[in-house]
Amino acid sequence: MPSIGCRLKQGLTMETSKGYNMRFEPLGQKMFTRRNWLLRCSILINVAVLLYIGSHVMIGGGNNFTSGGGFLLQEQQQQQPAASALQASSLLPQQQQPTPKNSEASFAEEKLVVAGSGNANSEPAAAAAPPSATIGDSGGGNLPEAGQVVGNIGVVGSSSSATELNNTQSDGYIVTGDEKELDERVRSLLNCYERDYDQQTLQRGDFWVLQNYVRAEHGELKCHESITYTTHADYTFLDNLVPLLERWNAPISIAMHAPGTDFQPTLDSIKYLRDCVPGNQLVRSFATFHIYFGTKHIPKSVPKAQDALKTGYNCSLPAPYFNVSSGHLYKAQKKLLYPVNVGRNIARDSALTHFILASDIELYPNPGLVKKFLEMIARNEQYLRRKAPRVFPLSIFEVDENSPVPHDKTELQEFLRNGKAIPFHKRVCASCHGVPKSKEWMAANETDELSVFHIGKRTGYYVHWEPIYIGTHADPHYDERLSWEGKSDKMTQGYSLCVLDYEFHILDNAFLVHKPGIKVLKKDNRRAMLAGKTNQLIRKIIYPELKIMYGMRKGCAI
Repeated sequence: MPSIGCRLKQGLTMETSKGYNMRFEPLGQKMFTRRNWLLRCSILINVAVLLYIGSHVMIGGGNNFTSGGGFLLQEQQQQQPAASALQASSLLPQQQQPTPKNSEASFAEEKLVVAGSGNANSEPAAAAAPPSATIGDSGGGNLPEAGQVVGNIGVVGSSSSATELNNTQSDGYIVTGDEKELDERVRSLLNCYERDYDQQTLQRGDFWVLQNYVRAEHGELKCHESITYTTHADYTFLDNLVPLLERWNAPISIAMHAPGTDFQPTLDSIKYLRDCVPGNQLVRSFATFHIYFGTKHIPKSVPKAQDALKTGYNCSLPAPYFNVSSGHLYKAQKKLLYPVNVGRNIARDSALTHFILASDIELYPNPGLVKKFLEMIARNEQYLRRKAPRVFPLSIFEVDENSPVPHDKTELQEFLRNGKAIPFHKRVCASCHGVPKSKEWMAANETDELSVFHIGKRTGYYVHWEPIYIGTHADPHYDERLSWEGKSDKMTQGYSLCVLDYEFHILDNAFLVHKPGIKVLKKDNRRAMLAGKTNQLIRKIIYPELKIMYGMRKGCAI
């Protein structure tokens, strides 16, 4: 570089030998300029930090939060322990955007909206929500206020109010370790009340009822701890009890129809199941038996409940129900109708738990259902916080006579592919048990957790759907004037659910399978005649009553 050839002075401009002009700022002025810029940048950074902190303070302290606040809350909930997560759930917004009536809610779509926004009331969520985000005439899937009843599940509350747990419960219930937290959350959410386990002799219309006549050894049961499988039978169906219990592994409440001379073989069958069969410990632990019979068909002798099991069964003898056809029953000889709905209601009303699965004794659930269902309830996802009442239907299937009952959905799918399994009553009354989105359900892969696959309604093609579902004591009863022989025994109850605007939260990995053997439609002149009488009873008497008691709703029919 050429020599400049002069001494620098303040503000001096020089010309080099190449002809370039060079300006040299004074040293002190240059340092002052740098400090000035650093000071300005520092002030801007501090202002930005203060604004950022202030905005989050305002979001956290306000009564209503924006979509950003909702997302923040969602992140906090994922990091907090269970009790804090439950407390945070009461802060969720109280309403969702309304959507068109009579649409169906797809859980997958609704879950996508929730995950994307974290706030059902924010503008982005409302814009992204598909028309199927709400269903029926309820006018929107409103979320509950703090402490409000969540549909027909229970009350959202804080687990801080829960009392200490008893960790000495039997198998099949929530007991120790990590499951203790699950127990706390379910109890806090349900806020249900305990039911007595007394042995009582009652009258129910034209029937005598021996409630809790033979009790399971689980003793007093907390209402939130499990699910009760409620069912009905005469003693010729009791060969199904052990296979059912092996898969259910939880409380069963079973109402036994035992008029006249059917009483003693019914009691002997109970003794045999408790004393003689492999798996008898399951029967002792979980099965509670109630016995009922008509007032005109009282047995000659009825032991007191405390004396019923004093004399054991001789296990060298065959089971009382072995190789006995329904034609040998007192009911058949006296040409009595089977009061199926009386049995259903007795078993249901006697259940100690908040959740009940009112089903038939020949329908076997997939193993592990109880625990996974309670885990789903404990997660309390957004679709469970909708205000509309709901039940949780299970898909039902049949398998051929030589096939085992599948244990999980993956095995069931294989059976469906090779023709060993079909949807329930496909060859008898397909529309009676057609489940919304059934093809999609059968095609979807099995997952580890239980959740809701789809939210449907009992309308349109499914207007005659007879779902079997996990519900609660709050659901309508079955009409006790209807018999098994007259058919349509669940139709009026299904109509009541429709008029009351129930949502049907179809469970994804839960199902029932009928005892092996695929049913086909058989001609039965007596049943056809009785079905005609039942239809007339429903049309002329029961349906007008239901319209008065529950009202009417467009799209609902019997």
